[in-house]
Amino acid sequence: MTTIRLVLALAAHRHWPVFQLDVNNTFLHGDFHEKVYMKMPDGIPNPYNKVGKLAKSLYGLKQASRQWFAKLADFLREQGYVQSKNDYSLFLKTFGLHLTIVVVYVDDILVTGSSMDEVTILKRHLHSSFGIKDLGTLHYFLGFEVSYLPTGISLSQ
Repeated sequence: MTTIRLVLALAAHRHWPVFQLDVNNTFLHGDFHEKVYMKMPDGIPNPYNKVGKLAKSLYGLKQASRQWFAKLADFLREQGYVQSKNDYSLFLKTFGLHLTIVVVYVDDILVTGSSMDEVTILKRHLHSSFGIKDLGTLHYFLGFEVSYLPTGISLSQ
């Protein structure tokens, strides 16, 4: 939460818009790097009591969140973003005098920065790779309501 408040404070100070993105079917994007098997769900005929080998991640698996985040982090690094060593959910990209910031919380992504062109390019790449919903300007995040005032940004719970 500290990172999110810091990013919002910076965006307010610099008068940058903050956008919220939501990834469609988040955990289905995760790729396994190990073999994962599961029992067949109830209701599926399984006379020989076999298990299934998963080709993709599923909701509810312990590995799902980790695999999704690894794939997203790789994607962002390929786009030129650097992952923070202090908060792994924070990604930064600098080019010239511009800075773009991405904060990830499971399937919710916040994007802000000094270049609207870079933000638009990132949104387009994210959508083509993962399928995202652009929720527009940030208004609600992690139980906080975000209000924009002439003097800055107000958070209320």
